[in-house]
Amino acid sequence: MEDFAALAFDNAPVGLIFSENRKIRRCNPRFAEMFGYAPEELADASLSLLYPSSEEFQRIGRIGLEIMRGVGRYRDERIMRRKSGENFWCRVRGQSLDADAPFEKAVWSFADISEDRPLAEMSLRERQVAKLLAEGNTTKEIARLLELSPRTVEVHRARLMKKFSARNSLELIAHIAGIPL
Repeated sequence: MEDFAALAFDNAPVGLIFSENRKIRRCNPRFAEMFGYAPEELADASLSLLYPSSEEFQRIGRIGLEIMRGVGRYRDERIMRRKSGENFWCRVRGQSLDADAPFEKAVWSFADISEDRPLAEMSLRERQVAKLLAEGNTTKEIARLLELSPRTVEVHRARLMKKFSARNSLELIAHIAGIPL
């Protein structure tokens, strides 16, 4: 009799992993291909290998743990790093096997969304401001959330508008979200 669970895991159209304490225990071929590794290279590897920096790995870990505790689910879109060093946009979804210990054992899906969302070189702070803008937050709300002055948020927004050649905030959000104009 065929193992349908293994068949589905190995042939899923998105990258899938089973992790324990933020270490990859098993990944499917699509996940390894997306990140440019052979599946055996990723066995028992820390997920930190796939982040642009260790600071980003730690930051997203803190956020994820807070969100997952009690509910066991997490989702976001973030910049990840391939083996080649290339950064790309990735949609991430996670489900913990124990909502009270979210990272102990979890199943995660990863989808490369870089074709829909072009990557522009942005600092961590610019990415944070861009994400909060795209969520509909005002300058004052972003300033409060990031513990910055509203003027500093405006400076980051102006830099983003220049990088994306956006004439206004709506164009900026469309560019960040990868929506065709």
